Amino acid sequence: MPTFDIVSKIDGQTLDNAINTAKKEILNRYDFHDTKSTIDLDKKTNTLTIVTENDMRLKAIQDSVISRMVKQHLEPNALDFGKEEYASGNMIRKEIKIKEGIDKEAAKKIVKKIKDSGLKVQASIMDDQVRVQGKKIDDLQAVISLCRSDDFGQPLQYINMRD
Repeated sequence: MPTFDIVSKIDGQTLDNAINTAKKEILNRYDFHDTKSTIDLDKKTNTLTIVTENDMRLKAIQDSVISRMVKQHLEPNALDFGKEEYASGNMIRKEIKIKEGIDKEAAKKIVKKIKDSGLKVQASIMDDQVRVQGKKIDDLQAVISLCRSDDFGQPLQYINMRD
């Protein structure tokens, strides 16, 4: 029986390259000379920490990171922007979480959307991914196009298509 998995992953090395390119871009900009702005990516906890002096620079750094992610073919909606908090002195810190895996609410929405479509497939939630099974590959491809047409709040990839 043909199957495939719907997952939400982000390539760590490509993300690291995008962040490093954004760092270089920020350091070379004239309006960032003599500033104490930093961008740190923690690969273990999947968080990106930005520390800078004011909101304008914070917004510029975020825009730079997003544009670099788009150029590296990464989905920017994989970033979960939290609130900024004040660090020591006049510094602003913002921690951005990188979404990995499909959370339970999004998985339920995906399964409900597939079941409501009337296609002859079965969708089941397995940890942080959704497995779809069907008798025909055409039905599975219809599920992929159905999921691509809707926004579930995070980027989706379709892997492990097996016959």
